[in-house]
Amino acid sequence: MEFLFEILAELLLQIAFEALAELGFHSLKNTLQTPRNPILSTVGFFLWGLLAGGISLWPFPASFINGATPRILNLAITPVAAGLLMMGIGQLRIRRGDDRMGLDRFGYAFVFAFGMALVRYHFAK
Repeated sequence: MEFLFEILAELLLQIAFEALAELGFHSLKNTLQTPRNPILSTVGFFLWGLLAGGISLWPFPASFINGATPRILNLAITPVAAGLLMMGIGQLRIRRGDDRMGLDRFGYAFVFAFGMALVRYHFAK
């Protein structure tokens, strides 16, 4: 049960940072209307995830997850869960007639969350 709580805490932290990033991207949507190169976008979202991971270390310098194996599992579980959740939010936006942003797609949300999880894996103790 403790392991699930630890994973959930890391997931909630990553979702909070993805939501803040998405709000920022939505505020810039008129300036980002031109089509993007998917490879450059993927690299960009990974870099934003690394930055978010670094910023998350200020208020939460300790990992929510104890133990080496659970922390490695977090590198796979949390980004997939965050990607699925953000993809669901993207589907809700489509149903409401809103525009989807990059983080509303599974791949970009996964890459962002993986970058954040990677930084927290290496630097959160």
